[in-house]
Amino acid sequence: MPQSTGPKDERRGNQPAPADLREWMERIEADGGLHRIDKPVSAAEELSGITYMAARDENSPALLFENIEGDETGTRILANMLGASKRRFAHALGIEPDLSTTELIQAMRAISATRIAPVMVDAAAAPVNEIILTGDDIDLTRLPVPRFWPGDGGDYIGTGDITFTRDPDSGRLNVGCYRQMLQGPRRIGMYCSPGKHGGLDREAWWARGEDCEVVAAYGIDPVSFMVAAQSYGPDVSELDIIGGLMGSPVELCEGVATSLPIPARAEIVIEGTVTKGDTAMEGPLGEFTGYYGRPEGLQPVIEVKALHMRADPILTAALMADYPACEIGAYYAVMRSAAIWDDLERFGLQGIEGIYCHPAAASGWGMTVIAIEQRYAGHVAQILAAAAQCPAGAYFTKWIIAVDGDVDPADMNQVMWAMSTRCNPVDDIDFQRKTWSTGLDPSQFPPELRPYGSKALIDACMPHRHLADFPKRTTLRKSVADRVAGRWDELGLPGNAPDLRAFHEDEG
Repeated sequence: MPQSTGPKDERRGNQPAPADLREWMERIEADGGLHRIDKPVSAAEELSGITYMAARDENSPALLFENIEGDETGTRILANMLGASKRRFAHALGIEPDLSTTELIQAMRAISATRIAPVMVDAAAAPVNEIILTGDDIDLTRLPVPRFWPGDGGDYIGTGDITFTRDPDSGRLNVGCYRQMLQGPRRIGMYCSPGKHGGLDREAWWARGEDCEVVAAYGIDPVSFMVAAQSYGPDVSELDIIGGLMGSPVELCEGVATSLPIPARAEIVIEGTVTKGDTAMEGPLGEFTGYYGRPEGLQPVIEVKALHMRADPILTAALMADYPACEIGAYYAVMRSAAIWDDLERFGLQGIEGIYCHPAAASGWGMTVIAIEQRYAGHVAQILAAAAQCPAGAYFTKWIIAVDGDVDPADMNQVMWAMSTRCNPVDDIDFQRKTWSTGLDPSQFPPELRPYGSKALIDACMPHRHLADFPKRTTLRKSVADRVAGRWDELGLPGNAPDLRAFHEDEG
């Protein structure tokens, strides 16, 4: 059901959001955002090497590898699905792809206020059921599962995945994204970070003396992947959120081996169970920070009972790396920025003109920049403190920077200019200590310190008490800027005219 929070949605595109991965690929290919590679490529490090090197360019396309060496299943692998591309993110949501970053964040806020519940469809007609294998007929080692980095502990089938588990008490169906290392023909390791709902569900079933049922999909649409990688409260349905973002319900159907539903339009789906005490060595894996994550250790294993897939499936492989080659880069920055903006407005804080969690800062986790129209003494300090500890912004973030409304928070050149000309470090930087951090932060040693971190609150705004006397910045007259923008094509200048935020004010 629609909810009242968030700005009015006026930025949906002329087309509805794509219903599945293949519809989205058709759309981005028409927009020039998909590159097909038909030359033979090894899934063992070469595929990730191509992806990493190509994606060093922020404008790199999604890569569809159509000829995997040694594969006899006809499986293709899609890498750099979203990467640093805001256009591919917008196409996934049915949003106008030419919006500015701030407009895209506002559009995200608008459509995320809607919830649409999933629907059950006929399993016989579900695309994912073109092939169904059970028992000893399953051999996942025949699939071309990538090995991303030379120091990885194995081949990872689950990086660009979604995983269903159910809470045994409430019946809540959780959708998460958990790294999953192939352990054998019918065995897949399932690592969950502490506190994640998938891990809590496992523990709850085991406490009852029962196995935990699991469904995992390894070829999925971008919106499902994006939502599964976020954190929501235990009473929130990720499937309802996915449906709201796409503007239509997620299609589910009955499986054949567990009581859990399966995503009907996915490419590859497994059903299985996780038994307490059934573990195998897992990890490490190169993570979104650009470093290897936790070292090798014992992790629970999914015993696969059924395999569903399309006749020519597409495996979605999400490379974790430093920006811009990280799969959780631009989309995560937009989604987190929108969520922090919503949090601050729920706190009753006004005057916010833009927020951006820069993807180069560990995929949007490390830095938040907020543009503010200063309205009263202490306004900047209030917003900095709130952004540092609001639900959407508290985890990991190290740098929270406030700039004036004439600065585009998504333009790092302007942000650095504001920090260099409006911030006096000895007066304008405060710190928070013993804050919520992550076990993946390599700057903290020894590793036992890593659940805790610190935050710098940087006031890069003009000082409120001296606004009237602060030096005037050099800006264009609006009439001149409008005239130049109107002649942009005539002048043969590349791209589009920039969207300026500040203009010269004539005296008198």
